Amino acid sequence: MEYKVPENPSENRIGSFTPLVAVSGLLIMLYLTANLMAVKVISIGPFALFDAGTITFPIAYMLSDVLAEIWGYRTAKKVIFLTFVCNILLVVFTSIGIILPYPDYMEEVQNAYATIYTYVPRIVIASLISFLAGDIMNAKILVAMRDRSRNGRNLWMRTIGSSAVGYLIDTVLFVLIAFTGTAPASDLLSMIAVQYVAKLGLEAVFGTPLAYMAIGFIRRKYD
Repeated sequence: MEYKVPENPSENRIGSFTPLVAVSGLLIMLYLTANLMAVKVISIGPFALFDAGTITFPIAYMLSDVLAEIWGYRTAKKVIFLTFVCNILLVVFTSIGIILPYPDYMEEVQNAYATIYTYVPRIVIASLISFLAGDIMNAKILVAMRDRSRNGRNLWMRTIGSSAVGYLIDTVLFVLIAFTGTAPASDLLSMIAVQYVAKLGLEAVFGTPLAYMAIGFIRRKYD
């Protein structure tokens, strides 16, 4: 039997802090954090370059897996679209902050703020498109695998399998949209490979165990 946690707020007492609210809030926060951390580039060796947002990205995908596993694809898709809108609002309002006037003694702070929040439109478009396509596919595949599972076991196969496809779509779209024409093809392939392996490795080592813990806790507490 498919497990369901009530999504309808009318089924919960007024003011209750439901697991759906907690998971959704954390998911949105982690994606916004990943976008902010992306300004920092991590270098491991001469060729392994990836942005710091890669660290939080697998945890966000893990929460997307939790959403899809427990509440289903439709609910997961709603939260993904809400996250998409929040990412757009982040760009809009931080960009407004750049052009607002400031006192002369805050010039150094203003320059630092502008350095962090001056988004290249092409990067923003790449990030939004790749996130939306990759995460929706991740949720769709996980639910399809869950529905085909007779006993609901082998959660690790669903989380890693769905993320493997989601990360591939996300990484390829982002790198190609953001950097085609500005970097040689060999660098593009290297960026795709490094980011994909890093995301999937973090998912397998950290994301999947956390998914087991989160899903197990929610089912024990709210079943």
